[in-house]
Amino acid sequence: MYLKKDLDNSRSEKASILPPVFYPSAFLIGLLVIVTLVAGERASAFFAATQAFITTEFGWVYMTSVVGFLLFGLYIAIGKTGEIKLGPNQAEPEYSFTSWFAMLFSAGIGIGLLFYGVAEPLTHYMMPPNATPETIAAAKKAMQITYFHWGINAWAIYAIVGLILAYFSFRHNLPLTIRSALYPLIGDRIYGPAGHVVDTIAVVGTLFGVATSLGFGVSQVNAGLNYLFDIPYSTTTQIVLIAVITAFATASVVSGLDAGIKKLSEINMVLATLLLLFVIAAGPTLLILNSFVENLGLYISTLVERSFYMNAYREDQSWLAGWTLFYWGWWISWSPFVGIFIARISRGRTIREFMLGVLLVPSLFTFIWMTAFGNSAISFEMNGVMPSIADAIENNLPLGIFAFLEHLPFSGIVSFCTILLIMTFFVTSSDSGSLVIDTITSGGHMNPPVWQRVFWAVTEGVVAAVLMIGGGLVALQTATITIALPFTFVIIIACMGLMKGLKIEAAKMQGAAVAPDVKIIGAETSWKQRLSALMTYPSKRKVEAYVAETVMLALHKVGAEIMKNDCAAEALIDEENHEIRILHGGETDFLYTVRVRSRLRPDFAYINKKDEDDKRRFYQAEVDLLEGSQHYCVYGYSEEQLIHDILSQYNKHIHFLNIARS
Repeated sequence: MYLKKDLDNSRSEKASILPPVFYPSAFLIGLLVIVTLVAGERASAFFAATQAFITTEFGWVYMTSVVGFLLFGLYIAIGKTGEIKLGPNQAEPEYSFTSWFAMLFSAGIGIGLLFYGVAEPLTHYMMPPNATPETIAAAKKAMQITYFHWGINAWAIYAIVGLILAYFSFRHNLPLTIRSALYPLIGDRIYGPAGHVVDTIAVVGTLFGVATSLGFGVSQVNAGLNYLFDIPYSTTTQIVLIAVITAFATASVVSGLDAGIKKLSEINMVLATLLLLFVIAAGPTLLILNSFVENLGLYISTLVERSFYMNAYREDQSWLAGWTLFYWGWWISWSPFVGIFIARISRGRTIREFMLGVLLVPSLFTFIWMTAFGNSAISFEMNGVMPSIADAIENNLPLGIFAFLEHLPFSGIVSFCTILLIMTFFVTSSDSGSLVIDTITSGGHMNPPVWQRVFWAVTEGVVAAVLMIGGGLVALQTATITIALPFTFVIIIACMGLMKGLKIEAAKMQGAAVAPDVKIIGAETSWKQRLSALMTYPSKRKVEAYVAETVMLALHKVGAEIMKNDCAAEALIDEENHEIRILHGGETDFLYTVRVRSRLRPDFAYINKKDEDDKRRFYQAEVDLLEGSQHYCVYGYSEEQLIHDILSQYNKHIHFLNIARS
C-alpha cells in the first residue's frame, strides 16, 4: 500500500551511508567512549548512580510496556490479521524452519543462556526475594523467576519489533528501518528529521545492546580459560579476547548473511543442543524432567502476578533493578538489532506463524535449558556436593557454568567445548549486530558495502572494551538500561503505526470482498474461450508477445481515460514492468501489473514424464496487485476483456478507499 522511497533523493543507488543517521550515531557513540576513558574510575560510580535513578523513576514504564507488547502481539496474531503474509501473497519463506530458528536463537539469546543458565537460578536460590534462602521454596521461586525473565514477555519485545519491520518492509515495500513503522502516522515525514532521530536511537541502542552481550561473553570466556589453563582473569585479558574475537566476527560479517551468519548460527544450534543433551543425560535426568513440568506450571500460574510485580509496598527497588528491569532494558535495547535481523530472515511467513513462532519456540527451548542447568546446579548445592558452585558464582559470576560442569563427567573436555561455543555465539552476535546497523545507517539497503560492515564490527568491539575498562559489567548494564528508555517510547509509537496499517489492510480486504464488479456489455468471456484458456500451455515467447502488445495497449487506454475523467488521479504506465499505477494524492495507490510466470504442466497433459523439466514448462500472464499475485491468468483475454478486468480491480480499490476514509 505504501510506495518505497529513497531516504535521500540526492544519493545514488551505490551510496554507502545515510549521513543524517550515520554521522550522529557515530558521534554519540564516540562521545560516550571518550567520556568513559577520560572519567576513569569516576565512570563506574556515575554508571551505578545513573542505573539506580532510571530503574527507580522509570521502572514502571518498562514493566507496563513489556506487558503491553505481549498483549498486542497476541491480539494481532490470533485475530484475522494473523493470516496476512509478511510479503506478497505468493511469497514463501526464504529459510527453512530449522535455519530460521537457529539464526533467531544465536542472535537473540545464545550468550545470555550460557552466562546465566547456571548463575541466575543459583543466585536466586541463595538470595531469593520474599523467600527463605536455600530452601525448597527458594528453589521453586528461583526457577519461577528465571522462567519469567527468559519467557514470552521477553520474546514479545523482539517479536513485536521484528513484526513491525517485516510487515512494512516486505508487505509495503518500505525501507527495512525503524522509521518505516511510523509511515501510517506521519507519512513521507519519515524521510525527514523525525525518521533520522528514530533510526539514530535504534543504532545507538543496538550497538550498546550488542556491546553488553559481548562484555558478558568475553568475561565468561576469560573465566573458562582461567579455570582450565590458569590464564589470568583480568581486564587486560578480556580486551585481548575482544580484539581476537572481533576479528573473527569481522571476517564473518564480510562473508554475508548466508555464507557467514547462517552457517555459523546452525553450528551454534547444533553445539548448544549437544551440550544440553549431555547435561540432561549426565546430570540428574529424572529431576530435570520432573522439574521442567513443575516449573512450567509455576510459570503459567504466576505469569500475570509476576508481570506486574514492582515491590512497591516495600519501596526497595534494588533487586528489581538488578534483575527484572535490567533484563527488560537489555531486551529492549537489543530489539532494533534482533528485530531487524529476524525481519530479514522472516519474509514469506504469516503474522500468526511469525508471532507464535518467535514467542513460543525459543521460550520452550530456553525453559528446557534453564531447567537442565539451573535445577541441576541447585540440586548439587542442596545435596552439599563440593566444591560449591554457589561459592564460585559469588566470587566470579561468569565462572558459574564451568564450576557446574566440574561435577559432570569429562568436565575438562566439555568445558573447553563450552568456551568454543561461547566464542561462536560471540561472533554471531557481533556480525549480526553489524549487519543490522549497516542496514539502518545505509537507509535500509539490504546489502550495505563491506567497508561499513567492518567499521561497525570494529566499533562494537571498541565500545565493549572501553565500557569494560570504565566500569565493567555495571557500565554495560547501565548503558543498556539508559538507551532502552527512549526506545521504549519509539516501540509504542511504532505499535500505533502497525495498528493503523493493519486497519487499512483490513479495509482493503473488505473492499475486495464486497465491492460489486464492474460489468461492461460484451466484455464477458464465453465458456468456450474459458475452456480453451484452461487447456492451453503457451510458450514464453507467445505470452511475452501478448503482454507487450495487447496488455500494454489496454493499460495505456485505461490510463488515458482516467487522466481525462478524473483530475484528482494520476495514471503512470511502466513499460518495462507492464503495469499501471494510479495515484490518489496521499491515499493508497492502485497498482495493476501483468507478470510472465513459469509453471509446470500437469502430468496428464504431458505424456512423456522423463523429458527435461524445462520442456514441461509453460507460461502465464498473471495479475499482481499491491499485495502480490492474484493467482489468475489473463492470457487470451481480448483487449476489451482485459480493460474490464483492470476496471473491476480498480473498482474494488475505490471501494477500499471509501471504507478506509470512514
